[in-house]
Parts: sequence; C-alpha cells; structure tokens
Amino acid sequence: MKVRIAYIDEPPFYWTGSDHRATGADIELADVVLRAVGATSIEHHLTTFEEFLPGVQVGRWDMNVPIFVTPERAERVAFSLPVWTLGDGFLVHRGNSKALTSYAALAARSDARLGVIPGQIQINAAKSAGVADSQLVAFKDQPEAVAALLAGKIDAFAATAIGNRDTASKHSELEAVAHEAGKAANSPVGAFSFSKGNHALLQAVNDQLRAYLGSAGHRKLVAKYGFTETEIDGVVARKG
Repeated sequence: MKVRIAYIDEPPFYWTGSDHRATGADIELADVVLRAVGATSIEHHLTTFEEFLPGVQVGRWDMNVPIFVTPERAERVAFSLPVWTLGDGFLVHRGNSKALTSYAALAARSDARLGVIPGQIQINAAKSAGVADSQLVAFKDQPEAVAALLAGKIDAFAATAIGNRDTASKHSELEAVAHEAGKAANSPVGAFSFSKGNHALLQAVNDQLRAYLGSAGHRKLVAKYGFTETEIDGVVARKG
C-alpha cells in the first residue's frame, strides 16, 4: 500500500533535509503510524500552506501532516485524533527592544509590525487581542517571514513557540518569546487531515494513534525535536 503525504517547510515539525528528503517530528510520527497500518511505500509531497486542504480534498495526496484544527478547516477535511497541543509565541530580534511578549503587548505598540502567514490561526489570535490590520504583514511562508525579520522589515513573527525556538537556535540575532500558556483544555491542537471520503485510512491512523501517542517510543521520538511533556500530555488525555 502506498500512502502520499503532503508537508511544508516548517521545522521542527516537517521540512526538507540536506539530503533532499522529508524529515521532522511529524514526518517521523507519520512514518511510524503508516508503517503500522500496512503502508509499504510512503511518498512525501512538498507543497504550500494554502494548498494543504485543497490538495487533499481533490486527491492530489492521501493525507496532510498535522496542522491546527479549527471549525472552519473541519468543514473541508476530516481530522485525525490530535497529536500535539502548542502555544503561540513571537520570533523577535535579540533583546526584544519593543517588549513584544504577547499579542496584546504588540497591539499596544502602534509602531510594531507583526509578520504572519495567511490562513494560519495566529492571525485570528492577533486580531482578537486587538492587533490592527495595519500592523500585520503577510508572507507566503516562514522562510520569507524570517528573512523579513532579519532585514528589519517587521518587528516580530508569530508562530508556534516550539517552532520559534527551533528557528532562533539557527539565528544568533533572533530570540523566541513564548506567550503565557492558556488553560490546557483550551489549547489549540494539531492533527493529520484527510479527505472526508477517505474513511478507511483515517480510521486506521486513529487506531494506531490511540496505541502509540504517549508511549515511551513516541515521547523519545518527538523529544529529539524539542517537544516536551507539555506538548504531548494534553493530547494523550484526549485520545480516548
């Protein structure tokens, strides 16, 4: 059985390695789960964030790597059980001279510009906290946003706290600022996604996730990529 899975470049979750192969925490998780359900061939498709949902809907590939689950997205695709829960944060220049520690703090600085990627949940979070449209600068992907931050075109880039930590570790000029964690029950979760007609693969993946999530093997796998108990325990409690 061959399974085609789409991903984008967003470390530490998924990216294209120096050997030109897909790698990352969620790539490895998908490999473990899909091999367990009988996949003999796993084909990775590098795509763009805006093509994730349309691509899986029309059958260009069979599933997507995990992204945040939202009601709007759930109307278009079928999500697996959650595989992580993540808080937001900012990537800023070292020293964080404008004290951008939260969306509200950024909203209070009319001179602050926040880099975002269209379609990602951070935009709604920023607007809910009072960040004005004029403060938002859209980029096609994370590498473009990070380049703009390094060039001083924006003051911060909004993404997951864990992803920002990974990026900051590669750029001495930058640092990651995690936002204060909310209540675990309300924390955003991420999951694999499938076309709504692909019931068999979705069910098979969910069966394996119930058995694997939270296991010693799972925790060891994702720990290599900077995941902590916080990112895992929240979804283990929800897997049923």
